[in-house]
Amino acid sequence: MPDSAALNSTSQGYQTIEVHRLAGALGAEISGVNLSEPLSDETFEELHRAFLENQMIYFRDQDLTPEQYIAFANRWGDIHLHPFNKPLDGHPEIIEMTKRETDTFAHGARWHSDQMYTPQPAMATMLYGREIPPAGGDTMFSNLYLGYEALSDGMKAMLGTLKAVNNGDSKKHATGMTRAERAAAGTGQIPQKDPSEVNIQTITSHPIIRTHPETGRRAVYVGSHTERFDGMTDEESDPIIKYLMEHTHRPEFTCRVRWDVGTLVFWDNRCCQHCAINDYNGQRRRVQKITISGDTPF
Repeated sequence: MPDSAALNSTSQGYQTIEVHRLAGALGAEISGVNLSEPLSDETFEELHRAFLENQMIYFRDQDLTPEQYIAFANRWGDIHLHPFNKPLDGHPEIIEMTKRETDTFAHGARWHSDQMYTPQPAMATMLYGREIPPAGGDTMFSNLYLGYEALSDGMKAMLGTLKAVNNGDSKKHATGMTRAERAAAGTGQIPQKDPSEVNIQTITSHPIIRTHPETGRRAVYVGSHTERFDGMTDEESDPIIKYLMEHTHRPEFTCRVRWDVGTLVFWDNRCCQHCAINDYNGQRRRVQKITISGDTPF
């Protein structure tokens, strides 16, 4: 567990929780709250404020039943039921992701924001650690507000007129296969459905510069689901998209969370990307995921 005294405390102005900044770019550890118990309105309002101010917040040493985990998620909005990943038995709201000792594939090991390929992408995601290796398996996050603010005025003006095509079933996946092809090949450890069997749109265009509906701040809305710009070819789009992907996870825009059993991390998909670090082959890792439904990007 990080030394709280070494963290940059930002708890001033909070009455019911303690907020300790993780990095200069984003992220904060929240203490003084037990998520297994019902939250008062005052505590929830302060958590909501910390969430918006830090883009990603996390809690240590939480002992949650599935029902308590779902109850906490419900405070933030409607829970999104994932169309492809298999849910936890008896709890369709929770996706359990396990990397076994014999697996080499790790889910989420590319920079992305969740559900970008849907008309209303997930507002936020929470991940809860159940089994964690002694070292490795950290998750990195990047602040897309900072990515936007660091662009030149000319780049901001050009991107402000563009939409990006995001594809949730693209052959541009690192394996070069669609979801159905990956399922047939047995790659990955999470059972997946054929996209033709689920009622979901897997290709959607969204503004490449997104305005956060709560803060009003602008962010570069890009991730591994982004294929090309609407109305442009892959060849025309690829250089700029590659630049934006590299730009938005510059070290000074990022932070990194080390996991323990009982850690719960909660991030805002509207203004940050994340990437799971796949550096623990031979070790077992099991986490549980809930996504919160969002709105149409603008």
